[in-house]
Amino acid sequence: MPSRAAPASYPPSSSASLADILERVLDKGIVIAGDIRINLLDIELLTIKLRILIASVDKAKEMGIDWWEHDPSLSSRHSGDPLAEENRRLRAELDALRRDRLEAQPLTDMGPERHDARRRGDAGRERPAS
Repeated sequence: MPSRAAPASYPPSSSASLADILERVLDKGIVIAGDIRINLLDIELLTIKLRILIASVDKAKEMGIDWWEHDPSLSSRHSGDPLAEENRRLRAELDALRRDRLEAQPLTDMGPERHDARRRGDAGRERPAS
């Protein structure tokens, strides 16, 4: 009876070397950069700039990259949209300025229709002629 040769197996060091390579890449970081341009008759139709950084979180923070901490879809510590908060604050300031301006207008400069409109809060709006 012919003997079968044992199937070739991968040496156990190959998985260890892959883990070592991955650890080294995450520890040191690696940058992949490239540009893709599509031109038609010397007219640039599309440009795609690729910039890929592969690094550990600690290495990224060391380089000053921490966008995931401020992204509301990625971080539970994110306090809210700063633009929405600024918008609310500016609208409140604008309302206060409008109220101050209306209160500062002398009542004698207004006709009876404008005086009533001021009480309602729409003093700056013109009314159509009846």
